[in-house]
Amino acid sequence: MCFALGAFTYGLVEVVVRGYTHWSMAIAGGTVMVVFNLISRSRKFGFFARCLLGAMVITAVEFAAGMIVNVWLDWHVWDYSDKPFNVLGQVCPYFTAGWFFISIPAFWLCEFIQKRFTPPRYNS
Repeated sequence: MCFALGAFTYGLVEVVVRGYTHWSMAIAGGTVMVVFNLISRSRKFGFFARCLLGAMVITAVEFAAGMIVNVWLDWHVWDYSDKPFNVLGQVCPYFTAGWFFISIPAFWLCEFIQKRFTPPRYNS
């Protein structure tokens, strides 16, 4: 369920912000949401730390996806080469900062899903 929700939401955000998306971004978004759900289940991190970690997760997934779809397969899905401090045109600090803010509602959504769909534990 988390994968499907992430796939749909990531694509929707891209369409709203950029005007279009690519099917590979649904895979990236789904992957991110599954990792977010795992992070959200861990109570090792406070909310701010989770959002920082979330920004790093999205950046890492974006870099991996970019290396596959843009560099290896040469599909030209995105190119950050014109952005300052970009890494191989696949990621840049500007968007990593944005991913921090995207992480806020994403983690709220994870918490909602966990509360709504996780069966209660019974002590015997």
